Amino acid sequence: MLKNKVLFKVVDIFYLALIIVPFILGMALNVVTKPLADGIEITGARIFWQIDFPVQPLVITESQVNSWLVVIAITGLCLFLTHGIKAAGKITVRQHIAEFIVEKAKNLVVTNMGEYFEGFAPFIAAVLGLSAFSSLSSLTGMFPPTSDINVVSGWAIVVFILITYYKLKCGPVHYVKTLCSPVLLTPLNVISEVATPVSMAFRHYGNVLSGLVISILVSTGLSGLSKTLLGWLPGILGEIPFLQIGLPAVLSVYFDLFSGCLQAFIFAMLTMLYVSGGFPAEEYFKRKNKKKQKSIGGN
Repeated sequence: MLKNKVLFKVVDIFYLALIIVPFILGMALNVVTKPLADGIEITGARIFWQIDFPVQPLVITESQVNSWLVVIAITGLCLFLTHGIKAAGKITVRQHIAEFIVEKAKNLVVTNMGEYFEGFAPFIAAVLGLSAFSSLSSLTGMFPPTSDINVVSGWAIVVFILITYYKLKCGPVHYVKTLCSPVLLTPLNVISEVATPVSMAFRHYGNVLSGLVISILVSTGLSGLSKTLLGWLPGILGEIPFLQIGLPAVLSVYFDLFSGCLQAFIFAMLTMLYVSGGFPAEEYFKRKNKKKQKSIGGN
């Protein structure tokens, strides 16, 4: 019995390490690889490695590495919350949290998409978690993957594939008919299809990046203003950016916490609305019932 308890605690520590260590590695990597710069410097994700291939080189960037670190941390969190979960008996706090997350994700999907899409709950929960944790990683000094258009575009392309898949549930002929209805608006309908992943990617990327840029500009501006107004103070006091204390932290709470989580929720909501809205439910179930009746009649 004692051996089992010790083993349980060891596994718990391992899962906690999976949550914490990726962010520590991300902070360390940022400190080691980030070059020193004077003044304001706003750049994209740094390139760590480049592997040559015949068509074009495979580039490993800071945002890709940080994305994997976030994925590992989320995996560790899921394993920690579900470790020791049981159907009966005394329920632990972590099991309550795990059940709460599952229940809320399921209710969110059923409310916005319908019961047919109930199986989408894990995907939507993954989208919410990955997006929110990626944006929040900036609080540790890491480059947030959501500030890279390539990362967010990849998510939007996956969503676009799902949208198209459900639009094709009634066959390609029905899908083409919806694009050509009405005929005069066919070009606009085609452009609208292509614009869906583009708008999703740029909305998420733009909001997260703009918050990061504004925070850096305000922080740097307050530092310069502090030197101008309070640089006359004797000794080391004149070097302390007093005006930089407070406001950047408040902006960080808004842009990193509130805005980051809000953009994750908006991206998940758009995913649910686009997928369920593109699914021709009435036509699909009508065809399904006809096939069922034919099979019964044939038997």
